Amino acid sequence: MAFETDLLIDRRRLKRRLALWRGAAVLLLAAAAAVLFWGRGEEGLLPGRGHVARVEVEGFISDDRRMIEALDRVRRDAAARAVILAIDSPGGSVAGGEALHAAIARLQARKPVVAVMRGTAASAGYMVALPAERIFAREATVTGSIGVLLQSPDVSDLMAQLGVRVHVIASGPFKDQPSPFRPLTDEGREELNRVVVDLHEQFVAKVAAGRRMDPAAVRPLADGRIFTGRQALAAGLVDAIGGEAEARAWLAAERQVPETLPVRDVRVRTTTDRLLGAALGSLAKTVISEWLGVDGPRLLWQAPR
Repeated sequence: MAFETDLLIDRRRLKRRLALWRGAAVLLLAAAAAVLFWGRGEEGLLPGRGHVARVEVEGFISDDRRMIEALDRVRRDAAARAVILAIDSPGGSVAGGEALHAAIARLQARKPVVAVMRGTAASAGYMVALPAERIFAREATVTGSIGVLLQSPDVSDLMAQLGVRVHVIASGPFKDQPSPFRPLTDEGREELNRVVVDLHEQFVAKVAAGRRMDPAAVRPLADGRIFTGRQALAAGLVDAIGGEAEARAWLAAERQVPETLPVRDVRVRTTTDRLLGAALGSLAKTVISEWLGVDGPRLLWQAPR
């Protein structure tokens, strides 16, 4: 009996010792993580070391405050010698494309920015590449789709079959146009077309400024059609065929940014955000959804299917 009691006591002592060692190991790992991450710069980069920053623009482009703030931090980071803008996006919202274009233009004013188009860089995905000093695309990259898309469903016939009516009280004749509950009037179509035309002209102006082209030469290319990277090169919409290796070689030759400098990814989103964004981006490449807000549809710079 005494032997079993002593054995039980020894086991408890051993468990306590193991718990202490485990706790010490956890604290050691936490301290190492603090040194590794908290001791770094704003983007998780070791301070004082020169590097090339890589910013990835993927999936649907929205008015993303965290992305804008990350670009502005890179702009202020003296250790970032240049920026590679890696784009794989079918497009996005009008406001999102405009905001990201402006942030990249501010960045380009401070340090060299090159855009590397991957599988898709269309519509707003192409717009955000325009401030870059040099645009690279693969021969098979889907790009272009310069235009504005406004869509709204019309379920009025279905509602009539179901015997459902919607009573609308609006402050003006255009407040409820477009509406899914009744067909678009000729006057409403004219007003919405006025908005789309103005937004399209803004897009054309950005292409003309970014590519140093006459707006008259851009308009025939800005009818919403898509191009392969090879076709875009012939049309003057990109500068060269290639990827990140070619972009690094160009930065070394033209902007004296050594190819030996490490490339550091700029962390904008959490892992969960990135996984969700990748899933939504994949869906957006195959389906154009109907975007209907409280007051009307969302305007999109989006590549067609």
